[in-house]
Amino acid sequence: MKSTLFTLLCFIAFLTSCSPSEKQEQNIAEKRRLNDGDIHSYANLDEIHTKHLHLELDVNFDNNTIYGVARHQMVNEKGVDTAVFDVKNIVIQKVTTGQGKEKETDYVIGQDDPIIGAPLMVAIDSTVEFINIYYSTTDKTEALDWLTPELTEGKKYPFMYSQGQTVLTRTWIPIQDSPSNRITYSADVKVPKEFLAVMSATNPTSKNETGEYHFEMKQPIPAYLIAIAVGNLEYRSLGKNCGVYSEPELIDTCAYEFADLQKMINAAEKLYGDYRWEQYDVVVLPYSFPFGGMENPRLTFANPTLITGDRSLVSVIAHELAHSWSGNLVTNASWEDFWLNEGFTVYFENRIMEELYGKEVADILAVIEFQELERTLKKIDQQDTKLKLNLTDRSPDEGMTDIAYIKGAYFLRTLEQVAGRKKFDKFLKKYFSDHAFKTLSTEEFVTYLDHHLLQPNKIDFNTDEWIYEPGIPENCIHITSGRLEKVEKLAEDVANGKNSSKFKKYKRDDLTTQEWMAFIRKLPADIDVKTLKMIDDQLGFKNCGNSEIMCEWYLLAIERGYTLVRPNMEKFLLKTGRLKYLEPIYEELNNSRYQSDKELAKKIIEKAKGNYHPIARISIEEILKS
Repeated sequence: MKSTLFTLLCFIAFLTSCSPSEKQEQNIAEKRRLNDGDIHSYANLDEIHTKHLHLELDVNFDNNTIYGVARHQMVNEKGVDTAVFDVKNIVIQKVTTGQGKEKETDYVIGQDDPIIGAPLMVAIDSTVEFINIYYSTTDKTEALDWLTPELTEGKKYPFMYSQGQTVLTRTWIPIQDSPSNRITYSADVKVPKEFLAVMSATNPTSKNETGEYHFEMKQPIPAYLIAIAVGNLEYRSLGKNCGVYSEPELIDTCAYEFADLQKMINAAEKLYGDYRWEQYDVVVLPYSFPFGGMENPRLTFANPTLITGDRSLVSVIAHELAHSWSGNLVTNASWEDFWLNEGFTVYFENRIMEELYGKEVADILAVIEFQELERTLKKIDQQDTKLKLNLTDRSPDEGMTDIAYIKGAYFLRTLEQVAGRKKFDKFLKKYFSDHAFKTLSTEEFVTYLDHHLLQPNKIDFNTDEWIYEPGIPENCIHITSGRLEKVEKLAEDVANGKNSSKFKKYKRDDLTTQEWMAFIRKLPADIDVKTLKMIDDQLGFKNCGNSEIMCEWYLLAIERGYTLVRPNMEKFLLKTGRLKYLEPIYEELNNSRYQSDKELAKKIIEKAKGNYHPIARISIEEILKS
C-alpha cells in the first residue's frame, strides 16, 4: 500500500490541465510544502536524507551523454515511505531499492519549474536504506559542457566538464540538491582510454589502459561541489600536497603560473588552521568555463584566462583555496545565505595575498574590488544590495553578485578594524573549527558572532545594518593605495594632454595588471578617440593577452566609439566563456548609443554561443533581449 504522502504527490503531479498561472502556483505550493528549509530544493530532508552517494558513470563522447546510476545510502530518521530528490532535464530509466538484490519501485516526477526542475518522488519501504536511480543526461543538461576538439588547446580530443553551483548538479545527477545536506561520495567512471577523468575527490595523476577510474570523497560535502572533468589531461606536482592538471600543451605554462601554490596553502594554514582536505590540486579547463575558478574540494576548476605569464592574477587561486575553509568546510545553509561563502572567502583571499606579497599588494586588490562593488551598486535593485537576500521564486544565481563577495568582505574587514586583527583572527579560527563540515544560516552566524566576538569584547557593532539593510553603512572601512593614486593621476594627465613625454616612457610591463586597470578606469568618459588610439599604439591594450586589462579597455572603447578595437574584441568574445568579461561587454554593446554596437553584439553571440557553457549562453541571451 502506497503512503498517503506518495498518493498526494502523484495527484499533484497529475494536475496538468489547469492554466499556466495555476500550475505555477501549485508548483510553488508543492515545493514549499515539501521543503520548508530550502526554497530551491524539493528534497524532504527533514524526514529522509542521503548519507553517502555512489555513482556509476559511463561518459560517452559519441553522443555527449552520461549514463549513470546514483546509489543513495539514506538515513530515514522518521520512517517515511517517500523520498524526494531534485531532477532537471535528465531521463529517469528506473528506480530500485536495496543493495545487491535490487527491487524496482514506483516513482513519480512532479511538475517542472524552469529554475529548479522537478521533484522525483520515490515510494519506499520505511526500512529501505538504499535507493538506486538509473538515468542518463540529455542535450538540455545545463551542468555539463561538451567541447569539440576545436575548442580545446590541443585541437585533437574533445573535453567535458561539469559546473554544479548553484542548482545544476540536479541536471546531471538525481540528488537532494540543497547545500544544507552534506554527503560523502564515491564514483566509478568509465571514459575512452585516451582520456583522464578527474573529480572533486581522490584523483589519479596519469591515464591507464582501461579508461576506468575510481574516486572517493570521504569528507562530507554539499551536492553542488560534486564535479567531474574528462579530457586529455596531464599532471604536474607543485609541492608536497598540491599540483596542477591541464592539457599537455599548457602544462609548463600552468606550472610556472601557479608555482606559489604550496606557499599559499602554508599561508592559509598559518592564518586559520589545518587544511582538512589532504590534497589541493587545480585543473585548468578550456576557455568556455564560465568562471575564473570554482572551489570544488581537492580540485579547483580554473579558467585559462588566469594564465598571464606574470602571475598577476593568482589571487583567484588564493580565493579558491580560501574556499577550502569558507564555503567548503563551513557552507551556507541556503542560497539566500550565499554571502557566508563568498564574503568570508574574499576576505581570506586578501589575507593570503598580504601574507605572501605584502600589504601594499593586498590593498591594491581591495581597492580594485571596491571600485567593482561601486559599479554594482549603481546597477542593481537596492533590495538586492542586502547581504541576506530574499530569493523566493527567483534563481539563486541572482544572488551571485559583488554584494555577496565584496560587501561581505568589507563587512568582515570593518569588523577586523573595530575588534583588532589579533582578536578577529582568533574568532575566525574558532569559527572554522566549530563549524567544520557543517552548514550555517545567516541568523546562526549573527548569534555566533555576538556570543564569541562582540559580547566578550564589549563591542557595539551595526551587524543588522550590514546584513539586513541595503547599501554600504557609513562605518565601512576605507582602504587606499598610494600606487593606484599615482597611476590615476597619470591617467588624468594623459587625458588632459599633460606630461606626454613622461607617459611615453611607460611600457605595459612597468605596472601590474591592477594598476593598469585603475589607469583605464580613471580615464574620463569624454576622452577623445585620438587619445585612446595613442595609448593603444603605445601599450597595446586591445590585444595584450591579459583578459582583465582587455575587458576594461573594451568597455571604455565601446563607450567612446573607439571602433578600432572591434576585431580584437570580437576575437576575445569568441574565445573566452568567462562571465566576468562576457556580461559587462555584451551589456555595454547592447546599451550603446551606436546602433552598430547593438548589431555587433547579436552577430557575435550567434557565432559564439556554441562555444559558451549553458550558464553563460543563457545569461548573454537574456542581456540581449532587453
